[in-house]
Amino acid sequence: MSWWLWAFLGILLLAGEMVTPGGFYMLFFGIGALLVGALVGLDIIHSAWMSWLLFSGLSVGSLLVLRPPLRRLMATDRGGISPVDTMGGETAIVLEDIPPDGRGKAECRGSTWNAHNLGNKPLTKGQRSLVHHVDGITLWIKPE
Repeated sequence: MSWWLWAFLGILLLAGEMVTPGGFYMLFFGIGALLVGALVGLDIIHSAWMSWLLFSGLSVGSLLVLRPPLRRLMATDRGGISPVDTMGGETAIVLEDIPPDGRGKAECRGSTWNAHNLGNKPLTKGQRSLVHHVDGITLWIKPE
């Protein structure tokens, strides 16, 4: 196989890793293909069987050695607390009028959220409100 086919395979595998839910498998095979492509391009490897052997060895070896620390590094479970869990008590800006016990939109931390008015008074557009808690993608807010 020529160097550019290995490079194409490596790029394809890396792109596949980016669009699939994280398991960190294709990443190492993509890196293995890119490394073999570089070795073939530099004329260090000449035979197809050696290319495939190195591809397999580099990919599986890096998968076994580097995947566990990478998964620990990328883990979202940091003691059971996600960044969303810390939003209670923050200020949100109401983006549209929300009646008592009604739903609308609010902005918090630079993002637009669905919002539910916990208060017994309507919230008006532009009003500051207090985030009580977050449930899924909905902020439960009340007047400040």
